[in-house]
Amino acid sequence: WDAYHHLPEHVQRQARESYRFFVSDPRHPSLDFKRVSQRRPVYSVRVSIDYRALGVLDEGDIVWFWIGPHHEYDRLLKRI
Repeated sequence: WDAYHHLPEHVQRQARESYRFFVSDPRHPSLDFKRVSQRRPVYSVRVSIDYRALGVLDEGDIVWFWIGPHHEYDRLLKRI
């Protein structure tokens, strides 16, 4: 939650909206939900044009562990 609370308020609102979409329909086209690692069960979801969130599959559920700007997302994916 630390990363979430450091986001601008408008991005927090977009994150909440994206989460509601995800809960009701993980395959909603606006989310661009996809697996981003072949070695680990890590998934990505679009929060906005500039922000992404990452989660890991754990016992059938996605546990979201990171949210941030796209340029940080690109760097993080290289380490996963």
